[in-house]
Amino acid sequence: MKRTLRIVCAALLVLTLVLTFGSCKRQLEEGVVRIGVYEPLTGANAAGGELELRGIQLANELFPTVKVGDATYRVELFIEDNRSDRVEAPLVVERLISYHNVHLILGTWGSSMAIPGGEVLRDRVPGIALSATNPLVTLGNPWYFRVCFIDPFQGQVMANYSFNDLGARTAVLVQEITNDYSVGLARFFADSFRQLTGNPNAILATLNYNTGDTDFTAQVTQIRSLNPDVVFAPGNFTESALVIRQARDLGISTPFLGGDTWETPPFVEVGGDRVEGAIFSTKFATEFAGNPIAQQFLEEYRLRFNNEDPATVTALGFDGYLVALQAIERAGSLDPEALRLALIDADFTGATGRTIFDENGDAIKGAFIKEVVDRRFVFRTFVDP
Repeated sequence: MKRTLRIVCAALLVLTLVLTFGSCKRQLEEGVVRIGVYEPLTGANAAGGELELRGIQLANELFPTVKVGDATYRVELFIEDNRSDRVEAPLVVERLISYHNVHLILGTWGSSMAIPGGEVLRDRVPGIALSATNPLVTLGNPWYFRVCFIDPFQGQVMANYSFNDLGARTAVLVQEITNDYSVGLARFFADSFRQLTGNPNAILATLNYNTGDTDFTAQVTQIRSLNPDVVFAPGNFTESALVIRQARDLGISTPFLGGDTWETPPFVEVGGDRVEGAIFSTKFATEFAGNPIAQQFLEEYRLRFNNEDPATVTALGFDGYLVALQAIERAGSLDPEALRLALIDADFTGATGRTIFDENGDAIKGAFIKEVVDRRFVFRTFVDP
């Protein structure tokens, strides 16, 4: 028993020395910029996280170095999986900062993970959210920026589209009650829709479900009985597709609208032909990729992925990485405060257009509205901010 205890203790000591040495090596390694990435690579949001990471990795492949003052540094990515878990998210951000000693952090897909993850950044290292749209991601946190629009704008865009383009005067909300993004976006849509209609009762009902639910009989039955002009159902791609699928199976033909999370392959894989005609707002369209960086992004992506068009979050991951590199070059330093100040003055034109930040660190960008047609995401219109 004592011999076993000694072996265990020795093993723990060796492990501690290895980890300590590894950490010190990272601290002392010269000529390397360390960018941390935290994404949901497993769990309910894995498809979104993988697509976002794909854009970051492509950018790193095409732009593997950055100027820091007069020297050229190699850029290394340190990737952590937050497991689609809001509790895990701040833990992996802490690991990126404390163990990997990163200079800047990118991510994460999903506002529910980004909000707690961002709290760990304060006064330590700057971060750039890529597709997380809830206002609370950056609000009051001067160390967190984002390269996408926010939900108050997105909610207003979809309310306007419902009212002006679809002629809707009543709506039902279907929200993923355990998802900050879904709840926030549903609220912003409702506020704008009521204002447009002039009717405080224009939202006929708000129906809730939980992340991971698969049976939406109660929700779609109520939709059928209320017979709204539109259903606004922002949420995770899998659950949203199931809601629409089960509604169509019940004979409901009401238009379904949602947000940017729908633009992922699993949405049409799960929904099949039942999600035909689904309409959503998003942050990127290949039709608007006219500048040299955008063209390079499209060409290189299609070359690597069987001539497929990239997802919006992939384009945002690509741009987020390049915004980080621009800030490093502008700062001429890897000092955290210098990097943060450089991000405030960012002005970058890339795959998703021009990125500049407002006083909250949010990008000022327009929205693209797309529709599912023949299992593809087809551009319909652009809304300028």
